[in-house]
Amino acid sequence: MNHTPFRSFFLRAALMAVPLAASAGCTSSAHGLTAAASEPAPGATPATVPPQSATTQADEAPLTAEDARQFATRVNDELKRLWVKQATAEWIKATYITDDTERNAASVNEEVMAYLSQAIQQAARFKDVKGLDAESARVLRLLRLSSTLPAPNEPAQRAELASIAAKLEGLYGKGKYCGKDGKGACKDLGELSDVMADSRDYNTLLEAWVGWHAISQPMRPLYERLVTLSNAGAREIGFQDLGALWRSNYDMPPEAFEQEAQRLWGQVKPLYDDLHCYVRARLAKQYGEDKVPAGKAIPAHLLGNMWAQEWNNIYGLVEPYKGQPSLDVDAELKKQKYDAIRMVKLGEGFFTSLGLKPLPETFWQNSQFTKPRDREVVCHASAWDVTYNNDLRIKMCIKPTEEDLVTIHHELGHDYYYTYYYKLPVLFQQGANDGFHEAIGDAITLSITPGYLKQVGLLKDVPQGDKGLINLQMKDAMEKVAFLPFGLLVDQWRWEVFSGRVKPTDYNASWWALREKYQGVRAPVERSEKDFDAGAKYHVPANVPYTRYFLARILQFQFHRALCQAAGHQGPLHECSIYGNKEAGKRLQAMLELGASKPWPEALAALTGQQEMDASAMLEYFTPLRRWLQEQNKGQQCGW
Repeated sequence: MNHTPFRSFFLRAALMAVPLAASAGCTSSAHGLTAAASEPAPGATPATVPPQSATTQADEAPLTAEDARQFATRVNDELKRLWVKQATAEWIKATYITDDTERNAASVNEEVMAYLSQAIQQAARFKDVKGLDAESARVLRLLRLSSTLPAPNEPAQRAELASIAAKLEGLYGKGKYCGKDGKGACKDLGELSDVMADSRDYNTLLEAWVGWHAISQPMRPLYERLVTLSNAGAREIGFQDLGALWRSNYDMPPEAFEQEAQRLWGQVKPLYDDLHCYVRARLAKQYGEDKVPAGKAIPAHLLGNMWAQEWNNIYGLVEPYKGQPSLDVDAELKKQKYDAIRMVKLGEGFFTSLGLKPLPETFWQNSQFTKPRDREVVCHASAWDVTYNNDLRIKMCIKPTEEDLVTIHHELGHDYYYTYYYKLPVLFQQGANDGFHEAIGDAITLSITPGYLKQVGLLKDVPQGDKGLINLQMKDAMEKVAFLPFGLLVDQWRWEVFSGRVKPTDYNASWWALREKYQGVRAPVERSEKDFDAGAKYHVPANVPYTRYFLARILQFQFHRALCQAAGHQGPLHECSIYGNKEAGKRLQAMLELGASKPWPEALAALTGQQEMDASAMLEYFTPLRRWLQEQNKGQQCGW
């Protein structure tokens, strides 16, 4: 989840009717768009907006299917021109950070926002047109659903929402903890996160946790107003509230998608419960049963992460078998003198071994592979198609480590998605649903098995024995399985807030009720409604939907199993690598080239043969670990 493709985030940000400010501490993306007004910047060339006279025409004569088709074609053409201009500015800003490049990007962003604000409003006029062809209907649907923060039509309210959105991200991005008395050395989120990851002192962890969560208290009245204004904007384009708009983006009614998310959680909850029970017992040994009692939720500051969303930073406390040899790929990369280009060539070789095409020559000319010595750049890994025309790139600061090798495979997964759908209309140039892009990258990394590493010469021998396997699966589960309930509950909370089921007077109480219900995690100190602990997670003040990450964690295993079946793999799923298998490559390509041109169940079926998301592959993958956990948990008081 730390290595997001540019396109996935870019579509989310670029389509917002209200742009958001860039923020430090974003765990999901390398990019944030600069806050902008709804009018083009001085000197900007205004986009050709859809004809504003259409409403008047609609009063005189009904809109026709041909009107809608022409509108859809015009919007796709104009958006491509604007998004290429915007992506170019964003690339320059990310790879050459100066006040000038930031100002240039902000100017372009304003131009895009002015166009989209009108286009989304006008797309709603074609909602009930009869006889529309399937492609145009889908273009209009995607455009209408694309805004994650729709602004009201009233200019003052629109300006207020833009201002609030920028202030919320600003509060997050500038957040620091300066000691209990406010006079200590100030720590930002990165420094506080290092404390959470590295310290094993209960009180030190508690101070870092409380310190960071204080930064979101001033957000509370702003967020309450954001909910009011964005709900008004959502209603103006035909949705009950903002949460209903978000949930409508999955090719099913919003209430059906809410049930679908719960169904998927029901599939994986038993595995999470087993992991939770084992980890809690180990934490009790570290901190004492008085602080981590059996049968109770785990204090949120003890899991190695500010939000307890992933637990891999405390792997050392829960490692099943101490002293087992690790797979020291780092040493082999250095021994064989791998540099950044050679590492990326190795990643490309994975995809071409599947029968997929090589990366274009421009990829090697235009990507940022290492950190330049002469300027500031964004090192956070990301994948791009800057011109929406197979202009593939990655942006990284590569080091010869196994972590970066895995990241390269992940990012190239995004680039290969781009390269197989770039000829589609620009609104179709995205994942089939917002969980697909991340899931593709992660599914590819599941094939980086010890067997694959031996094939490419980075391991001499594949480790044998159950102990090494259990250690490896535990390390994976502390990231992938531990994340699942948090990935679900962030939007569960927001859906309830947007719908009014949760009132502003209960924001914090409802947040912790969901944290305990789903995660089995509790606030480590007493909280009140003066606090706004949801706002201490970037995606809430930045208004970034979060369910996509929950879906991606599940879909990656479903994708992996289908690819392994296509490859004719025999044996346990966790041992499968599709490296070198052309049949798996054909199956993968069939899905990639659809982009978002079809409803996601059709894209899913092209790869898996299934039209329903299914978490059983994740359970199958972790079968050895789950059996081991259940044995370890005998006699424990599990649950909370």
